[in-house]
Amino acid sequence: MTPSTAQHPGGNPPAAIILAAGKGTRMQSDLPKVLHEVGGRPMVCAVIDACRAAGCSRIVLVVGYMHELVRQAVAACKAEGNWGSTSIEFAMQPEQLGTGHAVQCTRDHFLREAREPGHDVFVLAGDGPLIRSHTLNALLELHRSTGSLATLATSVIDDPAGYGRIVRDAARGFSAIVEHKDATPAQRAIREINPSYYCFDVQSLFSTLLKVTPNAGSGEYYVTDVPGLLLRSGRRVELIDAVSPEDVLSINTPEQLAEVDRIYRSRLHSQPPRIGGKGAA
Repeated sequence: MTPSTAQHPGGNPPAAIILAAGKGTRMQSDLPKVLHEVGGRPMVCAVIDACRAAGCSRIVLVVGYMHELVRQAVAACKAEGNWGSTSIEFAMQPEQLGTGHAVQCTRDHFLREAREPGHDVFVLAGDGPLIRSHTLNALLELHRSTGSLATLATSVIDDPAGYGRIVRDAARGFSAIVEHKDATPAQRAIREINPSYYCFDVQSLFSTLLKVTPNAGSGEYYVTDVPGLLLRSGRRVELIDAVSPEDVLSINTPEQLAEVDRIYRSRLHSQPPRIGGKGAA
């Protein structure tokens, strides 16, 4: 599918930032985590496929560890998949200082958009190949229809251990994202989690990132702080429970990779091939 402004009559085509700088030390391999294969291709290419199918005209990948390999793999996927006019760009994260720092490393790619309202960007993890374009479409639709500056897609799962929890207020609106290690016993009982599917107003994202402070424990900067900062400044933040539990399966071991690969391949076999490349959308 070729990205088109006709898909998004309510505004400019969205962009996407894909975080792809990590090593993935638990995978028992020196290969960058996003280059482990799902469906016979690097998993990050499946994330790019979903972004393209959702109408993204520009995709910026944040790279770091073995970045040349990531660039080469993405170039090969682009050639094979006929990604057409989609702009694929790369931003370097020389040190892994957290997801907020990773997004900040893309600032130079969004200088024009950061100076004016009306531009939206997805922020996604490069190691989530089961992401679907219809989830991104639903996320963007709510984001734009409500005038939100940050919108998060959430998922309700049976075993939320290890995930950030979504804390809602009395009116069921967004209150906070609390990381598992920082959560109280009551918060750890929450089954609604943050699978790291975000849609932000570009201008608000980069201005708010300047206010993010390093985590006291890790010294890292987290993009998860941005929605809370926006909310506390009186800005609108929305949630949409739109992510299937299957879509957020972790990939931290070879066994988990094999399970995600099985699911991904079953989806490919259950849908007609898409013109312009492979991939489950």
